Amino acid sequence: MSTDRLAGDTPPEQEAAPGTADAQAPAAAAAPGGSTEPAAAAATPSGEAAAPGEAVASDDDTTAPGNGPAEAAPGDATAAAAPGNAGAAEDGRTPTQGAAGPGEDAAASGPEAAAPGSEARTAPAGAARDTAASGSAQATAAALAAAVRAVESGERSAASFFNAPRPAKPAAPAGRPAQGAPSPGSPAPQDRPAGPAPEPARQQPAPEPGGPARPPVVDGDATGPASGAAAPTSPAAAPGPGSYAPGAEGVRQVLAAGDAPEALADRAAEVLGERAAEALREDPWQLLAVPGVRPEQADGFARALLGPACGPGDERRAQALVGWLLEQAAVAGHSALEASALRAALAQRAVPDPDDALQTAIADGAVLVFQDAIEEPGRPRPVTDEDGEEAQPVRILLGLDRFAMAEESVADGLARLLNTFEAAAGPEDHPADGPTPDEDATAEDATEAELAPATDEGRPAAETDTTPAADNGTEAGAEAGRPAGHADGTTDHTTDDTTVARPAHPSPAEWEAAAAAAPSPSAAELIRAAAHSGLVAHTGAEAARAEPAALLAAARSLGLRAFGATHTENGRRRLAADLTEGAPGDTANGTAAVTVSALLSGQQGPGRDADGALALDLLVVLDAPQLDLETAALLVESLPDGTRLVLSGDPGVLWSAGPGRLFADLLAARFCPQVASRTPDFGPIGELVSGIGIGELSQVEAPGKEVVIVPVRDAKEAVHRTVQLVADSVPRALGVPADRTQVITVGHGGAAGTRALNAALKERLNPGPGRFGGFDPGDRVAYAPAPAPGRTVPGTVTGADAAGLRLDCDGAAVVVPREQVGAGAVRHGWALTAHQAAGMRWPAAVVVLPGDAAGGLTRAWVYTAFSRGERHLSVVQGVDQALPRAVAEVPVKERTTRLRTLLQQSVQTTQEPSTAD
Repeated sequence: MSTDRLAGDTPPEQEAAPGTADAQAPAAAAAPGGSTEPAAAAATPSGEAAAPGEAVASDDDTTAPGNGPAEAAPGDATAAAAPGNAGAAEDGRTPTQGAAGPGEDAAASGPEAAAPGSEARTAPAGAARDTAASGSAQATAAALAAAVRAVESGERSAASFFNAPRPAKPAAPAGRPAQGAPSPGSPAPQDRPAGPAPEPARQQPAPEPGGPARPPVVDGDATGPASGAAAPTSPAAAPGPGSYAPGAEGVRQVLAAGDAPEALADRAAEVLGERAAEALREDPWQLLAVPGVRPEQADGFARALLGPACGPGDERRAQALVGWLLEQAAVAGHSALEASALRAALAQRAVPDPDDALQTAIADGAVLVFQDAIEEPGRPRPVTDEDGEEAQPVRILLGLDRFAMAEESVADGLARLLNTFEAAAGPEDHPADGPTPDEDATAEDATEAELAPATDEGRPAAETDTTPAADNGTEAGAEAGRPAGHADGTTDHTTDDTTVARPAHPSPAEWEAAAAAAPSPSAAELIRAAAHSGLVAHTGAEAARAEPAALLAAARSLGLRAFGATHTENGRRRLAADLTEGAPGDTANGTAAVTVSALLSGQQGPGRDADGALALDLLVVLDAPQLDLETAALLVESLPDGTRLVLSGDPGVLWSAGPGRLFADLLAARFCPQVASRTPDFGPIGELVSGIGIGELSQVEAPGKEVVIVPVRDAKEAVHRTVQLVADSVPRALGVPADRTQVITVGHGGAAGTRALNAALKERLNPGPGRFGGFDPGDRVAYAPAPAPGRTVPGTVTGADAAGLRLDCDGAAVVVPREQVGAGAVRHGWALTAHQAAGMRWPAAVVVLPGDAAGGLTRAWVYTAFSRGERHLSVVQGVDQALPRAVAEVPVKERTTRLRTLLQQSVQTTQEPSTAD
């Protein structure tokens, strides 16, 4: 099983999780010349039908973010090399690559467009110009490649890469309109939707390390055609109808002309916009922007539309592949890729000039360029530049702007919370000359309000104060317009003609008293850290979750609007139980537990204030390793200045299903105070998992059958023993019913993947014809909401009607539309992957390790899977010595991210001494 591949090259027998953009065609038909046409619909063994044209792809934990490899697709002669040995995530992101608008480097689509092969009749002089331009492009590309390698090794300055000129583009062949001119048969310019005006040329300074950079825009005479000149040369699109029906109907016409499944029409119209049909006719490779479409499928579609004019060197193909590869890297967890890795992946995809493709994508703004200083051991030492100063080697990173913006937004937001936080001041912090009499009376009234006994709602009885808020003489409590909070999550909003509710600002003495009353030393340490910092990182395993609960209870007893957010509803219930156990008499504390998605949507939690920020003073985010970049950016941006944020989680579990590794980067950057729990997980399962966390897989004593190892010889026996454990052994020996036992395996594909296990478990536990899209009432399912890829919601089927499939998801009624069911948003859920199970726990867990899963095992995967059982863990062991080797030697699959660098630069900027006199 190869580990050297880019995300997306996966075996056809494995299937992508709902929302995964990485999909591969099963039984794809070979076109003349060895091409592969878009695949037809495929059915899974469990009765789940894959959407037509959407390939069945790997989303198993062999290829989930940070986990493991998968083999290259059969028939794919150019299997891409993996940057960072990362595979495709089981829960992916929907590509949002936009369609080329009318007149934007698009080939003519009207009846007068150049026919395939018309370039062969070009005048000899034009042919000479094309040959000369080709030679110039090759020379420039070679120079660029050498410059990039020199920058990456530290031999040259990084500015040489950003300022490298692009090769001049030859004139457009006869029969093709100039850029910006209307295509024959296309709508008149006045009929087209107005687009943004082109930006004026501007010169940008050389980028700083770690920051985005783009090449300067210079006159066309220097680096390429001037504005308004003929479009770059590329094979002209095949003649087509002058106009198409609007929306998906027009897309169906183009797909039918390209022998592509018409079932892709709705998704293509949604992704590519109103003029999707014209965009696909002009640039067939834009089909790659549709989730589930792979390069070989887009090549087949383009070949059917363009005929002999279609070739691997088409610039449109290269640009589409750049975006697709970066999207697949994001599916695998990377927020950016090294230039060398992306260049190699393009070469493996038969792009003849990868350097030119990258430079074009950079110049067009399709990707952003970053440079990060190299500080890893074994790298070349800094060299001396022209000024005699040492220039540190850097690595060139390329990324999509939305992930770059999310990463920078997280870094800026975390720095803002640290910089705007003001700790409570004590009496010793008053000015030496003392306040004025009026100010003194105001401060005295405020202090009395803070120390007043709490009411039934959990807030001081004297909380409402019509005088200006003065927190013991400081300005921290005088934030105009900021609503006060109550323990039940309600707020008092400020208006011009109503009483102003003063936000609570506990004094240091009150915080210290709360810490002294904490249930454990680690909880006391966390309370003290939150009292003095706007951002705190807290690490610990399952038992350590009681410490954030103690912090929340203490903060709410002090009058703060404090809430705790978890990754899943299962985690929210466990946090609510901890809060109730810590304060049995305060039922309002149970409302402080929410999920991240429900908090952001307003379904749970305090809601938002007049400025649109979350109306709270303290937010504790548990399961922080599961936060992906875009969700984290939205969450941090929603917090008002001065809010306390505590990120808590187990650093040993798998990272998020989406791009990034926020919690790991935050810990590595040493950006804020860190509190490591000293509360261990007890019992045989806790002892086993604790050893795995430090790289040791040891045998533990389990007198109550808490841990059972079941050896098997092959995948067939693994499935048989798993069904026997869930249906018979565990209920009989431990009293845990089958619906409270969760099966966890490495991937969806294979003879013992989730599909095979779910089919066997359904046959035994809830047999039925699957008359509702493969499901029957009583089936356990895993639902992936479309707006939240990477988040799996467990549920049970209760029925179906014209509206869709009806589920009971942790007590909440959910209706999944028919089209989402058909697209794979719902799967059977007796068996899950470790990524799907992250953030949840069950009374019993059965972990299945078939022999073909050995290559996908890492310490993080084993740690996550083995820690999902509360009372019992059964391990169906078929990988022999591969299991202890993975625990000892393969901690995680690394990801390429920029957040750690951004946070470290923020710290350095803050610590730099001022040069002002």
